[in-house]
Amino acid sequence: MSDANPGAGGFGPPQPPQQPGPGYGYPSSGPQPGPGYGYPPAGPPYPGAYPPGPGYGMPMQPSNGMGTTGLVLGIIGLVCSLTFFLWFFGVILGILGIIFGAIGRGKANRGEATNKGAATAGLVCGIVATVILPVLGFAIFASVMGGL
Repeated sequence: MSDANPGAGGFGPPQPPQQPGPGYGYPSSGPQPGPGYGYPPAGPPYPGAYPPGPGYGMPMQPSNGMGTTGLVLGIIGLVCSLTFFLWFFGVILGILGIIFGAIGRGKANRGEATNKGAATAGLVCGIVATVILPVLGFAIFASVMGGL
């Protein structure tokens, strides 16, 4: 004789099927999932309370790329402006350093970035590479040519 649902050990009368326990359709025997298992509690904490709402998402990460890019371009433009043969590239990189540094400072002022100092340094290095060093270079070149 073969039963579809034999008792413990395979012998005896069939056992009734188990009904799902309270919460998430797990059987009532054994440990129930709850807050310790990564699941929310099975129901409201007390009768008549609202169930818990969804959790908050992860906070947005700061976008520090513009300020860092402005700093790197400003420094490279400053170094290129100091050389005699690469001053043209120094001016171009200085202009890009000014643009990216200004965008980075705007993001830092709005709270979207955390590197206001790096963005400001990129802005200053870009200004020095674009304006001050070429003007000094032309002044020195003009004085040397005027003295000959």
